[in-house]
Parts: sequence; structure tokens; C-alpha cells
Amino acid sequence: MRVPRIEQYWSVATDKLLAALSSSAAGLDPTEAQARLSTYGPNQLSAAHRGPLAEAVISQLRNPLLWLLLFAAIVGGLAGELVNSGIVLLILLLGSLISVVQESRAGHALAHLRERVALRARVVRGGSEQDVLATSVVPGDILVLGAGTMVAADAVLLSTRDLYMGEAALTGEPFAVEKRATPVDASAGLAARTNVVHMGTSVRSGMGRAVVVQTGAATAFGQVAGRLALRQPETDFQRGLRRFGYLLMSLMVVLVFVVFAASAVRHHPPVEALLFAVALAVGLAPEMLPAVLATMLARGAKRMAERGVLVRRLEATENLGNMDVLCTDKTGTLTAGEVALESATDPAGDASPDALRLAFWNARLQGGLPNPLDRALVDAGSRHSLPLPEKLDEIPFDFMRKRLSVLVRTEAGAPLLVTKGAAAAVLGVCDSVRSAAGSVTPLDAAQRVALDSRLAAWSEEGVRVIGLATRAWVAGEPVDRASEAGMVFEGFATFRDPPKPGVQQALADLGGLGVRVKVISGDHHAVVAHLARQIGMRFDRVVRGADIAQLRDDALRHVADTADIFAEIDPTQKERIVLALKQTGHVVGFMGDGINDAPALYAADVGISVDGATDVAREAADFVLLKQDLGTVCAGVREGRATFANTLKYVLTTESANLGNMVSMAFASLFLPFLPLLAHQVLLNNLLSDVPSTALAGDRVDPEVMEQPQRWDVTFIRRYMIAFGLISALFDGLTFIALTRGFGVNPEEFRTAWFVESLLTELFVLLVLRTRRRFWKSRPHAALLASTLVVACVTFVLPWSPLRTELGFVTLPGSVWLFVVGVTVLYVGTVEAVKGPLVTRLMRGRAPKATSPLGKTSHHLLPR
Repeated sequence: MRVPRIEQYWSVATDKLLAALSSSAAGLDPTEAQARLSTYGPNQLSAAHRGPLAEAVISQLRNPLLWLLLFAAIVGGLAGELVNSGIVLLILLLGSLISVVQESRAGHALAHLRERVALRARVVRGGSEQDVLATSVVPGDILVLGAGTMVAADAVLLSTRDLYMGEAALTGEPFAVEKRATPVDASAGLAARTNVVHMGTSVRSGMGRAVVVQTGAATAFGQVAGRLALRQPETDFQRGLRRFGYLLMSLMVVLVFVVFAASAVRHHPPVEALLFAVALAVGLAPEMLPAVLATMLARGAKRMAERGVLVRRLEATENLGNMDVLCTDKTGTLTAGEVALESATDPAGDASPDALRLAFWNARLQGGLPNPLDRALVDAGSRHSLPLPEKLDEIPFDFMRKRLSVLVRTEAGAPLLVTKGAAAAVLGVCDSVRSAAGSVTPLDAAQRVALDSRLAAWSEEGVRVIGLATRAWVAGEPVDRASEAGMVFEGFATFRDPPKPGVQQALADLGGLGVRVKVISGDHHAVVAHLARQIGMRFDRVVRGADIAQLRDDALRHVADTADIFAEIDPTQKERIVLALKQTGHVVGFMGDGINDAPALYAADVGISVDGATDVAREAADFVLLKQDLGTVCAGVREGRATFANTLKYVLTTESANLGNMVSMAFASLFLPFLPLLAHQVLLNNLLSDVPSTALAGDRVDPEVMEQPQRWDVTFIRRYMIAFGLISALFDGLTFIALTRGFGVNPEEFRTAWFVESLLTELFVLLVLRTRRRFWKSRPHAALLASTLVVACVTFVLPWSPLRTELGFVTLPGSVWLFVVGVTVLYVGTVEAVKGPLVTRLMRGRAPKATSPLGKTSHHLLPR
């Protein structure tokens, strides 16, 4: 059914709102929810996904080269060149069909993988809670909200318990906003609607239930989406592709102009000249690149999933391989993540049951997302069967205060504010201290020095420490951040989290891959430094959050690049560090799983989260690890590099051969009294040569290529295309001269011989240029080798096939066949002989962090 649109729903009483939505606290019936999904459509901002096949077809229809060639073929047909134009259209259709099939298959594989990391929402349906895809949430659904939850739709709160929301994504407000289930005035603006939770916002702490009123584009987020910067920053891989596209476009424009002008000078038939010029442009363009990329990225994503890395954003797959800096927290990544309470002490450092009780109360009653320290305290309190007092209120944690407070009613009936947090932050709001005898005395300078010394000693040993404080509460006093003042320091709670087994090997493996690991932690600097020494990281300083707060962005770029250990860092500083590293030319990965890691995950080139992370962190990440382990990251980096290397193999080998062939034909058209190839022969040549290239997606990658990050370098690609294209053009020129002067062939024989020679050289040079090793020392994938041999056989057969007349081919004399085979062997041998020193020469002057897709440079990055 379609429910009526409810105007100013934030001002309507909840019982009337539920009635208007034909819902209740027990939620919708599952059948009704399904019916509403059919009525309202999926809960998403963009239009419904068309499916992999439709997307692949639309992708082809957006290709401007396809329309250009179609236009030229139609002009040819109208001018009477029906056979020529028909063959062109047939080849065009066949090439597009292959691309559609490849992209569609890749799309289906990716859709299956994305289902594993899709955002889910917890709703009440039929009286019971259940998890559903966020896209299936409908008006009238009852959302169940908890700490770390990302809100799936606009909803009005029915009940709350200490609910604080992060609304920065919508309103820009950096602090958590308290929400209550109380209607507000109809004139209230977006930020003042304290009884509404909005799509895209997240729960910082507390819990609640809300009834959905708007979904998809009708939400507040959907209405402003066009004005918000919702698109993620362009990745290094996308920048490289864009620049490569500009390079090809400029080459194609020049080529078409030169060829058409030359044909006019030579008085070639204008329709044939137009078709030929456009076919050359299409021949130069890597029209199979979208299909090849889709296949490569889909295969890479599938292999990553097998190794425990789920891909959320496909474009970042190759960025993971290009990554040369990985920023990570220590808990759960460098450490075992099994935090254990070591002691609860009074201010003098002696064991204290009172300190344990206060810490347990705070950890157990707080409404935020429990962290490992909270879980350790709750476990300890449960083991001692400690009773819980009544909770009255809460002041949630934030990274500015680094404290969390709960207001409780003790057994004696008196309200008491219990605070825990970073020891220094808690001490900062205390003006008195509790002695071992239980008396309260003023906290003087000498006592502060003694407490700081005790804290420093623990931290030097790698012990994590939090402080505890209390304050008697006066009835009627407001509960807010300003309440944390004039407190009594009650003691410490200390924890240990040992290094994770195998972390040293994982760090060494990442260093061997040229990835430098930087630790960014909110913990005390001495604790972080102790862990870094334990796991063998070399460093000469620890940069603290207070240091970063004093730095301008230009100074931070230098510090971020040279330092490896950062401690006492808040979430905004994490994002600043990531952006500073990107500005110095690094491809930056960031690994995080908390609510406040989202900005840094979003800013990084490679955002990595874990399967058990908060919704906010998972949605901001490009990859989700099924296991929080650096070894899993290593596996993902290797897969990313293999995918990137094979992509560049296609670009470099195909485009250098294409450029050589197309330039040769362009210049030949200046001197020959006939066109060197007909338009459909150019397209057929291009289509057949692309068949083995599609098998590059699964090709083997030489181990030395995996040792360093790889980067798009359009200057290197241009040099490579020109250098190897000129070698190809040189042999083409020798072939032209031999065929016209030596063998005296007619136009049909010339086209046949040159078609065979150009196709054979392009096929076999792929096997040579796919590696910097001697080609016989680097075994290609079976599919690549088999497809190359099959197409080579087809090339030999075409001049004798029944289609030879329609294709414009003729049988060749035996001497011409021997010459064509000899030129192919000589060309392949020449490329094999010069590729090593030539690639080395071409790489001179490249950026030091960029490496050849065919081998490594001498630059090697290791963790300091």
C-alpha cells in the first residue's frame, strides 16, 4: 500500500504518526514490507541498478568511437559502398558483443561479492528484530539503533536512551547531538529536529527505536545530494586513466587529420578515405580496455575475497597495489587485540576494589560503542559479581575531552558522577585526590608530579592506563560537559595488549613490498613507542597530537613524510596526516574500524576496515578485511599489484603495436596510389589482435614486479608507445618497400601480406613485451598462449578461406609467405634484444616511487 505523505512529521505525536504510517511498535508485517518495497522502490539515492548486462550495453553505447565509426559506415553505404560498409558494421557489432559479454560477466561476479559487504539495517518486523539490506527499508519500518549504527533512512524517534548522533555528514556539526523522542515545533529547521534521525548519519552512543518516514531520494540527504560533495576523491588509478585518455585523444585527432588530408592529396575515393581514417583512429584506441579492465578487476576482486579481502569500491583495487604508505592503529592490528585488565589501583598504585567497582560501573552502564578496554573491565566486574547501580544520565565520550561520565544512584541513594578516560585528561578536571584511608585531600603540585611519574613509568613499560574520578551530584544540576570539574581523583586501571603473533613477519613482508607502515594511535606516546620497539620498528621520534596541533599544513607534510610513529592523535589529526601524505605524492592506505576513523578512511587513497567494524567505518572503506591482520593486507597488496601490472601490460603492448601499425598505414597512404588496408581490414586486424589481450587478466606476473608499488606515469607510457611503436613502424616500412619494390605485388596482394604481417607481429610481440625477462623464462598463462596461437592460425587461414573475396584478401605466392614469416621472426627477435636496455633508458627521469610494470627500479622503501 502507499501511505500518505506526512507534512512536518517531526511535529506529530508518535501515536498519530504510527497510525498515519499504518505501522506499530511491533513493526510491519513482512508481507506488507515487501509490498511497500514494490511500491516505493529500493531505499537508495540513485536510480535502481539496471543489472550487469544492461550496464555493459549502455557502456558500449556511450563509446564515442563507436558512433563515429557508425556514422562513417552509414555515409559509405549511402555513397554506394554497401559491401565495405556492411563488413565494417559486422565487425563493429562483433567487437561490441565481445565487450558486452566480458563486462557483463565481470559485473555479475562483482555484484555477488558486493552483496557480502552491503550495508544492513536492524528493523522490527512481525514483532521480532531482524537484519535486512538497507536498500529494502520502507516507510513504516521500525529501526533499531545502537552505537556505531549508520541510519538507513529518515525516521522519527519512538524511544531513546542516552542517544547521541553524529550528523556532520548532513549538518556539518562536529560534536555529537543528543536526540530525544519528543516532537518539536513545526517550524524547526533541520538541525533543530531533535526527534529525527537522518539517512547517512550515525549513532555515536546510546540506543533508540524510530519509525521510518522517508526513504531514498525523498530523505533530507537525498534532497541535498546534488549539492553535496558526495563523490569520493579521484583515485590515483582514475587520474592515470584520465590522462592516458587525453593522450590517446590528441593522437587520434592528429592521425585522422593527417590521413584524410593525405588521401585528398592522393585523390583516393573520399568515402573510402573517410572510412579508412576513422578506422585508423578506432585501431589506435584501446576499445577493449573497458572490457579488459572490468575482467581484470573482477578477477582480482574474486581472488582477494578468497584471501579474506572484500572489495567495496572496485576502482580502488589497483590503488591497493600502488599503495606505498599504510597508516594503522595498533590495537588489533599490531597487537593481539585481547586487552586484559592488569590492575585497578588507588592513586598510590595499590590494588583497590573501589577503583575496580567505579571502572566497572562506567564501562557497563555507558551507552556508547564498547571498546576493548570497556570489555575488559566488564569481564573483570562480572567475574567479581559486582552489583550495578541505577543509571541516571550520561555524558558521552568525545575525542576532544577524551573522557566519558555516567551519573548513577549509589546504594546509599546519593547521585554520583563517575568519570573515566585518558589519565591525563581525567587528572585535568580533578582538584582533589582520595587517599588509601578513604579521605579526600586537595590535589597539590607535588601529588600531581607523583601521579604523572607513576603514569609515565607504566607507559614506558607498554601498559595502557586510564584514570578514574568521581564527584557528588547536586539535585537539579544540569548534566553536560561542564559538569566534569572539581572532581576527586580515585585511581587508575591498567591494561596489557601483547603484540600479535607474526606481526614482525607481516611488517617485513610489507617492507619487502615497498609499503612503509606508519602507526597512528590515540594512546599515550610512551605506550606506542614501547610497542613499536617490541615489534622491531625503527624510529627516531614519536610525534604527538599536541605537536601536530601547532603545525601548519606545509610543515605537517614534512613531518608526516619523515615520521613513522604518531601518538595521542585525535580523529581530525588522522585525516590531516593522511591528506599531508597524499600531498607529498604517496598513495596512502588507512586502516581503521571505529566511528571516528571515517574521515581518514574517506580521505585515503585506500580505505581498509574490518568485518566487525562499525557501519560508519565499513561504509567509508574501499576494502573490508574478514580478518584484522597485516598478513591479509599483504595478500591484498599482491593481488592489487598483479591486477595493475596486467592492466599496464595491455595498455603498453597493445598501444605500442597499434601506434606503430596505424602510423605506418597513415604514412603509407601518403605515398601509395592505393589505401594500404581497407577500413574493414583495419577493424578486423584490431579485433583479432584484441582476443589474446583479453586473456591478460589472468596472466602470470613476474615476482620482481611485485616488489615495488606501481604508478600510472603517462610520460613513461608515451615514451614507451613511441619507442616500440617506431620499431614496429620501421619493420612495417621495410615490409612496404619489399612488397612494392622487391615483389611488385598488386594492391590486393599488398593488403593481404601486410594484414598478415602486422597481425602476426602484434600477436607475438605481446608474448615478448609482457615481461622484462627473456620471454622463454617467463611462462605466460595457458589461456594467453592458446589464444595467441589460435588467432595466428586464423591469420594464416584467412587468405584461403571462403570469405577472402568479401574481406578483400587473395592467396599469396610462397616467396611472399616466407618473407612475411621472416620479417615477423626478425621483428620479434629485435624487440626481445632491445627491450631490456630500452625500457631502462625510458625509465630515466621518472618519479622515484613509480616503477615499471615490467620490472623494478633501484628505489626501495623500507619501514624506518
